[in-house]
Amino acid sequence: MIQKYQIQLNSDIYTLSKLQGWFQQFQNLLPKQAWMQCNLVLVEVFTNVVSYAHEKLPEETPIDIELNINTSERWLQLKIWDHGEPFDLSKEIERASMEVEKNKEFSNSPNNIDDLPTGGRGLHIAKTIADEINYDRIDERNCFVMIKKF
Repeated sequence: MIQKYQIQLNSDIYTLSKLQGWFQQFQNLLPKQAWMQCNLVLVEVFTNVVSYAHEKLPEETPIDIELNINTSERWLQLKIWDHGEPFDLSKEIERASMEVEKNKEFSNSPNNIDDLPTGGRGLHIAKTIADEINYDRIDERNCFVMIKKF
């Protein structure tokens, strides 16, 4: 049986605490490691939507989040809907992976911390944690989808 949950938040980084409070209810439905990993992806992708996809949109622009959990087949599906400009997920993940590699090199060199690149790490994290990720444009909105088996 699939259990379905959803929440809608404004494009405001300060609603992250409300999102975290909402996601707390799933701790008992998921193994601890899966819950923690999915929580990390949720925070990273939500932050990316607010910071990048909705950067030039009003704070009232909604972000819709759906969570489907199948405890008998042991998987969950996370969907995050935004109103930003679409992008190429494969290219962004590749770019983010290259940035992670640069960061590894950075950590072994005496460079200035201000030179450390930002952005895109959330997608790299999502790709690492998820069993499957997709990103599609549907009805003039973008939908990030992650499937995680547990």
